[in-house]
Order: sequence, then structure tokens, then C-alpha cells
Amino acid sequence: MNLKSVHHIAIIVSDHDRALDFYVNKLGFSVIRDCFRQERSDWKTDLALDGLELELFSQSNPPKRPSYPEACGLRHLAFRVADIEAAVAELAEKGIVCEPIRMDPYTKTRMTFFSDPDGLPLELHE
Repeated sequence: MNLKSVHHIAIIVSDHDRALDFYVNKLGFSVIRDCFRQERSDWKTDLALDGLELELFSQSNPPKRPSYPEACGLRHLAFRVADIEAAVAELAEKGIVCEPIRMDPYTKTRMTFFSDPDGLPLELHE
């Protein structure tokens, strides 16, 4: 097998409009496709950011994450930024609270965490 790259990451969200506002208006993703699937009574939305595709499935009343962030499966998504202070300040202007910036002890680079509207941990990594 010759894997080339990650094609997309899929996330289940509880509120279609709230997730779109967060990922598009606050984080800067663009919408590729946004369609309501009548047979499943849910939304499937494909987003893009600099070659990364994020697939959102909007379902009413999905199960909650069992713990933060130590549930089996996807732990978090990490986004690379050039200036972590500027990114944290921009998120704060949009009402998004980040944890204090700290040094990753393994990579020796700065990082912080924040959450999407459903509590999925997201990381900024410089």
C-alpha cells in the first residue's frame, strides 16, 4: 500500500448552523459541499482549509464524548500556525477561549488547546 496523504477528517456535530459558523466564520474553512440527506435526516458538509478537508455530519442528539479528551478514537485535531499569540488573540476576538500557551515537551514548540461548539478538543501548534 502506498498512502499519499490524509484525504479528510470526519466529525459528528450536534448543530449544523453552529458548526458552520464556527468552522467557516471563525476558523476560516470554506464550504465545498453542503447537502441535507433526506434518507438519513442529517446534513453532510465538506469543508476545506489549505488542502485539508473536514467532513461534518450534523445529527440531532449524537452521543456525548465520554471524557475530555481521553476517549478512545480521535483525540484532537491540531492546526499549524505561524504566530500562536496572534492566533489566540484572533480567537479571543471571536469569543473563543484558549488554554494558556505552553511548550510541547516533545517537539519543543508552543501550543494551546481550545474546543469546538461540541467540546471536540482543537490544538494550535506553532
